[in-house]
Amino acid sequence: MFEYPSDSSSIINQAKQWDDSFTDSTRLIWDKLMSWFELLVSMLPNIVLAIIIIFFFYVIAKTNARYSFRVFRRIAGSEAIGLLLTNVASFLLFLLGLSIALSVLSLDKAVASILAGAGIIGLALGFAFQDLTVNFISSIIIAVKRPFAIGDLIESNGFFGTVKLMHFRSVILENTTGQSVIISNRAMLENAVVNYNYSGRRRVDLVVGVSYGENLKEVKNLTLQTISELPLVLPNWKVELFFEEFGDSSINFVVRFWIQFQRQAEYLEARSEAIMAIHEAFNQNNITIPFPIRTLDFGIKGGKDLSEMMDSEKDKP
Repeated sequence: MFEYPSDSSSIINQAKQWDDSFTDSTRLIWDKLMSWFELLVSMLPNIVLAIIIIFFFYVIAKTNARYSFRVFRRIAGSEAIGLLLTNVASFLLFLLGLSIALSVLSLDKAVASILAGAGIIGLALGFAFQDLTVNFISSIIIAVKRPFAIGDLIESNGFFGTVKLMHFRSVILENTTGQSVIISNRAMLENAVVNYNYSGRRRVDLVVGVSYGENLKEVKNLTLQTISELPLVLPNWKVELFFEEFGDSSINFVVRFWIQFQRQAEYLEARSEAIMAIHEAFNQNNITIPFPIRTLDFGIKGGKDLSEMMDSEKDKP
């Protein structure tokens, strides 16, 4: 418990001691603030110069990103690689300006310590965001190998569509009904990708059935001739026809031909033209594409015709 002095002289001496202690503390704080202010004033020209240097290199990095992207894209032959190289070059330019600015401020040792700490933090973040890192590396591999490009029609991971965008984390497809499908770069790299635009051509397989009473040699010759005359069919690629099976109501065959391919609409148009041409040719030559036929047998053994069953029912009293 605090005890008050008993006499007035002791109180005055105690107050003087408190006043002297407060004055010394205040003077110490003031002197420290003044030394910092003097240091700031002395370094003010260097601070202004450092700010100018950072701003200058920032403008250079932005200008470089604007014009170097075209150069890198032309050299690499890939938009994704061009964008990656542009970002790396811009970052290095800005980092160079930052290093020069810190050197002007005589903070080189502090920068080295910060970079060492950043390396350790980066390693920890690499483990924490491993999925993002894998997808980023996968995007680089995809950009280098170029198994597909924007605008290509591909099939992968159970999805079928046109490549619309390629990010550092994912690839965005637009399926045939207009919905966007997002697939990670890792999944694209690890699984098979069917690129329908890779060769610039595509084969159309069309299944047709004819009646059992038709002459199959005539059917084959007529079909091959009809398909070969279509303007969409590539002339240097052979049109093929193979009979496949005895169906329930028809003998089925497949006719195969190649077309120039860029878009899915061209494939659908080729199938449509082939179906119309075969239908017209068969009609002109009295070749029947039969409807499904079903025979009904009545009776446990052997079966009876429907007319017999109806007559037997009429004879019943």
